[in-house]
Amino acid sequence: MSVVSGALLAGLVLPVAGGIGLVAKDTAEGFDDIPDDFKTPPLAQATQIFDAKGGLIAKVYERDRTVITADQMSPLMRHAQVDIEDARFYEHGAVDLKGILRAISKNAESGTNSQGASTLTQQYVKNVNVEKAGDDTDAVQEAQRKTLGRKIQELKIAIKLDKELSKDQILTNYLNITYYGNGAYGVEAASQRYFGKSNKDLTVAEAATLAGLVQNPSQYDPKRYPDNAVKRRNVVIDKMLENKHITADQAKEAKAAPLGLNYREPRNGCITATAGMGFFCDYVRHVVKQDPAFGKSAEERKKLWNTGGLNIYTTLDPDKQAAAQSAVSSKVRVTDTVSAAATMVEPGTGKILAMAQTRPYGLATEKNQTVVNLNVDASMGGGNGFQPGSTFKPIVAAAALEAGLPAVQEYSAPNSLEYPTMKTCEGTWRNDARPRTVVPNESAGEKGPYQLKEAMARSVNTYFVQMEQEIGLCAVKQMANKLGITAKASGKPLEEVPAMALGVEEVSPLTMANVYATFAAGGTHCSPLAINKITTVEGKDVPVPAGHCEKVFSDETARALNTVLNGVTEKGTGKDLGLDDGRQIAGKTGTSDHKRAAWFSGYTPQLATSVWLGGPAGGVEMRDITINGKYHGEVFGADGPGPIWRDAMSQALRGTPEKSLPMADIPDPAPKPDPNATGTGTATGPGTAKPNPAPSGSPR
Repeated sequence: MSVVSGALLAGLVLPVAGGIGLVAKDTAEGFDDIPDDFKTPPLAQATQIFDAKGGLIAKVYERDRTVITADQMSPLMRHAQVDIEDARFYEHGAVDLKGILRAISKNAESGTNSQGASTLTQQYVKNVNVEKAGDDTDAVQEAQRKTLGRKIQELKIAIKLDKELSKDQILTNYLNITYYGNGAYGVEAASQRYFGKSNKDLTVAEAATLAGLVQNPSQYDPKRYPDNAVKRRNVVIDKMLENKHITADQAKEAKAAPLGLNYREPRNGCITATAGMGFFCDYVRHVVKQDPAFGKSAEERKKLWNTGGLNIYTTLDPDKQAAAQSAVSSKVRVTDTVSAAATMVEPGTGKILAMAQTRPYGLATEKNQTVVNLNVDASMGGGNGFQPGSTFKPIVAAAALEAGLPAVQEYSAPNSLEYPTMKTCEGTWRNDARPRTVVPNESAGEKGPYQLKEAMARSVNTYFVQMEQEIGLCAVKQMANKLGITAKASGKPLEEVPAMALGVEEVSPLTMANVYATFAAGGTHCSPLAINKITTVEGKDVPVPAGHCEKVFSDETARALNTVLNGVTEKGTGKDLGLDDGRQIAGKTGTSDHKRAAWFSGYTPQLATSVWLGGPAGGVEMRDITINGKYHGEVFGADGPGPIWRDAMSQALRGTPEKSLPMADIPDPAPKPDPNATGTGTATGPGTAKPNPAPSGSPR
């Protein structure tokens, strides 16, 4: 008693003003500058992420909490908490002098510090300090330090709050902020955690169980220590009876009731997302933390995400997601040395409709799990991307058509070609290597001349290098920029080199899906969009990034590209990839050097999809390889990712109206004369007809 009295005399006086409370001598200094957010602090709570049809993808939080209003709280819960924690809460001020004296007396009699005297208001202040400390361990410890200075500070704020807030509001705030164990903050989250129901539906016994947890959530944990929980619950029930908040019959019935737990394990983060949606969930997290729409600084955006309390409604179509996930999983096993990833984008809006990959989202590497999203760039949670191979050639064609070259442009396209000198945005690229770098075609029989449509169908390398030479590397780079390829997936700048035409700049499936969505949308490029709407738990709208769409090439170019890429799927390398319903498609196969990556990117007017197949780290050469139990001597775009694309698109578009692509009238080139026929010359000068074997359908 003397120690406590000395502390009080050293720093406090006891005035009587309205209610009894403690006020520090230096009240005038610093008393009035208590932060406003102590009254109703922004409490961290759970954020829910939904798909485009309202299905829950995942629940993510720093604190599993659902803030509710006073009228959403069970009266039983309010009575139970007050009765066990601070029965005189509605009678005293911020500090309960009678409680302090009682605690001093009890502790003196027992020789212990078992009796506390903090009011609910004081406890609330301490909880706010802990909440504001967040995940800073040192700050949390500081907020909980039991020093005289800390107590005086808490008392000052408690007195201030007691004057400015009603008792009901203080209790409501307390019930929202306090910790109930097992990761549950606030009464609503606790009720859902332990009993699988809203707090408004709690019985007397259940409310008493929760109220009893606050003093020591570990010791009274009903899951781990049910006997302790029952004993503590019954103490609370006795207090509720003593304070006439329940009848004797209710108390008897409640004490006889079993604990009746319906415990639900905490499910936090993208790792708990609906099957296959974890990577998209993680992408949404990156969007919120990086897009300036959610805050001017990185710190503001991080605070928004960590505070939570958001309902995020995304663009992900669950049916198309299921189609994409089924396609990649049925064609590539989790245990294979290679993986597959597929992204679907809606033409004309940029909405991401699906994002799937074979290896599941998670941290268990022994189960082949990963948190690297192979569909996106490194800055958004992905890797460094993969060479897209010949799926880049349509970008060169788009640049050429926009530069004024005709859709029947013809080049000699020899079987192999030394890279020629080319103009760049800043100067000139020259083939200074010794020996000079040579680009070959895929097979010995590929010799020109070729026009654009046939060159694309056959994927003739030398043709597109010659096209690139004519228009310049700068034009190709600028078209790539317009189509959303402003840098490599790693974030490094694009390099202006002739091999750009052959797809040596590493990109992600999302990037390529969006490029082909631009083709499908008639040259209108839209930035990728993952979020449709965000509201707070109170129903207030949160501004989200606006979709940005821009016309990047003409309708004439779009029609020509549709015709050329439709030719790939009708007579070229993708001729075996028709959809189940036979609807019109357009697309392009691609295979990188050393068969380290294979692609198929294609579209209909309603949907664009890009599929990648390869080693997750890019180092697997897909030769003499078994994938999904099937042996491949070599893997190409048409026989690796192509069937995945076909299955995903067939399922995703099933039952939707068939729409035709706007096409250009591009005549097929005249048959080339057979040099072995009578009267046929054998000259091989520039522009002279050369042998032209029929398309073999050889994938590349």
